[in-house]
Amino acid sequence: MPSEFDLIARYFSRPRVRRSDVVLGVGDDCALLEVPPGRQLAVSIDTLVEGTHFACGAEPRALGHKALAVNLSDLAAMGAEPAWATLALTLPTADEDWVEAFAAGFLALAEVHGVQLVGGDTTRGPRSVTVQVHGFVEPGRALRRDGARPGDLVYVTGTLGDAGLALLAQQGLFVGLDTVAALRERLDRPTPRLAVGRALVGVASAAIDVSDGLAADLGHICAASGVGATLYLDRLPCSTAVRTYVAETGDWSVPVAAGDDYELCVTVPAARQGEIEALAAELPAGLHWVGMIERPPGVRLVLPDGSMLDRAPAGYDHFARDG
Repeated sequence: MPSEFDLIARYFSRPRVRRSDVVLGVGDDCALLEVPPGRQLAVSIDTLVEGTHFACGAEPRALGHKALAVNLSDLAAMGAEPAWATLALTLPTADEDWVEAFAAGFLALAEVHGVQLVGGDTTRGPRSVTVQVHGFVEPGRALRRDGARPGDLVYVTGTLGDAGLALLAQQGLFVGLDTVAALRERLDRPTPRLAVGRALVGVASAAIDVSDGLAADLGHICAASGVGATLYLDRLPCSTAVRTYVAETGDWSVPVAAGDDYELCVTVPAARQGEIEALAAELPAGLHWVGMIERPPGVRLVLPDGSMLDRAPAGYDHFARDG
């Protein structure tokens, strides 16, 4: 049975990315890192717990990808350039096959975005994964939640609800075999919208990543900015599978509140709409206008027939009571 140190040495001490701003990486008590002159450090941390954030028996390579992706999504929402990551793994056993596959997924995504793994920890216990990421942003240029103003336009990237529908399928909802694989890919291997975040620096007034559901996350922007918003549900960008599900069930909670999309929700001054539309045409993820920032607080949802949804579906909350 390999030791904690064997696992680290075999699977995490030889990163595919070696950055010049890493003086000392994996293998000592601390990493030694250099923040470039004239940059601020953006830092985010997330924990994924087995049975809560991922199913027991989840494919480890996909989990390695997702564990890093959800953190990189936070950097994207700030308009930051990713640089470093640390990783803490808690495992029930020293299963080398599992660790090798997890590390492969994690490090492959790190390589795509130029991220170097610079440290972490490995312990024994119920399976969980904690990742901290670090990135750089120009002083005063970070995209924040508190900059939205009445009259701003609300945009989102990508499509909404695919991950939520995949989770429903996983729980027993029938979904056509021709679409379930694509939905599962969106749930298991989200794409952090880092290029979009960087492109929006200096253009967007506020931003957040959509992890807990669009209505809830836009609500966080509204609360931080002291404003409200109206979302037009017929404007939400959805895949054919999600549109079919909504048409058949009338259940808007999947694209509005299911979460795990890891798209970006941004607000933009109306005067800069032309810039955003031009940018949207250049980005693979696109940027889709879905609503307006307004003065009255709260998030209002307008159905396709023009009526209002009585109550916005709640987003994900770890400590919300069942029901």
